[in-house]
Amino acid sequence: MQDLYCPMKLTGAAAALTEALGVPAPHAAAPALEALTTLCTGGVDRILMYNPDAVALWLFEKYTDLFLPVLRHIRLTLPLRTVMPSVTPVCFGTMYTGAEPSVHGIQSYTKPVIRTDTVFDALIRAGKKPCIVSTGNDSMSRIFLEREMDYYIVDTPDEANAKAAALIEEDRHDLIAVYNGNYDSTMHKFGPESREALDALRHNVRAFDTLANEVRTHWQAHKTLIAFAPDHGCHEIDGDCGSHGLDMPEDMNIIHFYGLL
Repeated sequence: MQDLYCPMKLTGAAAALTEALGVPAPHAAAPALEALTTLCTGGVDRILMYNPDAVALWLFEKYTDLFLPVLRHIRLTLPLRTVMPSVTPVCFGTMYTGAEPSVHGIQSYTKPVIRTDTVFDALIRAGKKPCIVSTGNDSMSRIFLEREMDYYIVDTPDEANAKAAALIEEDRHDLIAVYNGNYDSTMHKFGPESREALDALRHNVRAFDTLANEVRTHWQAHKTLIAFAPDHGCHEIDGDCGSHGLDMPEDMNIIHFYGLL
């Protein structure tokens, strides 16, 4: 059964991101993902993190054509194993601290402010400007609060993506993390492979494509790492609904896409 899980772990993302920007890793971060570090040899000076919720590896394997607008910007695809419990605040907590849930402190579906050192803290110490763009009351809008950085909390994913595009044009931030929870909320209600959920996933793909093109247009003076980086996967449950949170490959195996522009 263990062979069904991706060998590389989400814990390695945080140190790879800070290393790419030439900044020491968050204090509790696991070693950097070697493949991502290799991609960023020589460093970057901007990062765009697009964080869609609940996009599982199996979705990419089954609906690969749906992801083609993402793939045209990408040089590295990384199948990764997320952490347990495989729910949003736990997994994003790990993504941006590089630490296991027992270290960063969120071990259930709760949204306290993380006190463990994060990618955002590491960048702030180095004099860089990160920001988060998210929808209200979602994990990304709550668990990284109380830091000397910019937060743009809006009502809908479309507003979040429009704000992220505007921030790219303004070119004031070294890292922009933008969260979209529309696939997750839709698949919970209608099921991961429902027409409604797959339409939401297409919306995520188009959003990333649009933001990547904004980077190409407005960040030409920079070397930029772009990422399509979900937190956990999902599976179907009784009643044709969707869920996640279990220690099973459908929930634990995710895929990150990274490109250099």
